[in-house]
Amino acid sequence: MHTLYDSETFSVTHMLANAEAIPQRPSGASKSEHHARGIPLLARHGFEIVDKRSGKEVYLDGSWAELFQQHIQAWQVNTPTQEEVEDTLEQYAGLAQNPVSVH
Repeated sequence: MHTLYDSETFSVTHMLANAEAIPQRPSGASKSEHHARGIPLLARHGFEIVDKRSGKEVYLDGSWAELFQQHIQAWQVNTPTQEEVEDTLEQYAGLAQNPVSVH
């Protein structure tokens, strides 16, 4: 987990998949036996965007995470202003439905 951005209004954290490498199946073991051992077959990562004003967060994974990753890559090439970053995060914050809770 890496915090990528933190301001008075937004926080962005890159959530890294912590899946273990999938070992070779023992000969004679079926695919379902391998999956039944609880070993994840697909490691995924995502981004958590917290809107501090509303106290809500959105987790982006899959195609949403890929789209957001493209924004990050573009920002690395052309350094944006804080206003440009906040405007982009505001668009994603519109998806936020989950209240932020501390455990």
